[in-house]
Amino acid sequence: MGSGGMIVMDEDTCMVDVARYFVDFLKEESCGQCNPCREGIKRMLEILTDICKGNGKEGDIELLEELGTMIKNFSLCGLGTSAPNPVLTTINYFRDEYEAHIQDKKCPAGVCKPLFHYEIDEEACNGCRLCALKCPEKAITGEKKKLHELDQDKCIKCGICYDACKFNAVVIK
Repeated sequence: MGSGGMIVMDEDTCMVDVARYFVDFLKEESCGQCNPCREGIKRMLEILTDICKGNGKEGDIELLEELGTMIKNFSLCGLGTSAPNPVLTTINYFRDEYEAHIQDKKCPAGVCKPLFHYEIDEEACNGCRLCALKCPEKAITGEKKKLHELDQDKCIKCGICYDACKFNAVVIK
């Protein structure tokens, strides 16, 4: 981001979330004097946030590219002209991650929690009820010492059940 620094990332880093993080930072740094930068960055952040929450739509990638080009070409300062770089670069080199978020509703790096899908492994569940007792939405039901079920409609994807299970019966898919 202009400091000459280097950031090392691996397959456990979600590039869509990285782009969202940098755009969020830039939104706060923008002076707000020119519309392309102020409004363009704000709109990019909205789209990236939607994508990370599983609400991305077909056409969002192309819209981000168009916004990025517009911000680059019409902003009045160095911050504005370089602001879209994290988004444009991640789209260029990691388009498949954006597509996975939008089309498959999956985060390949396993970072974007709203895209997690929790399930109970039938073979590992011993019916201890730890997950059910900890679930704030009561999305997990089942009798003691019997297989439990997770209601996907009630699940808020907080991960409390996953952390509570000592038998690795709650899995992320």
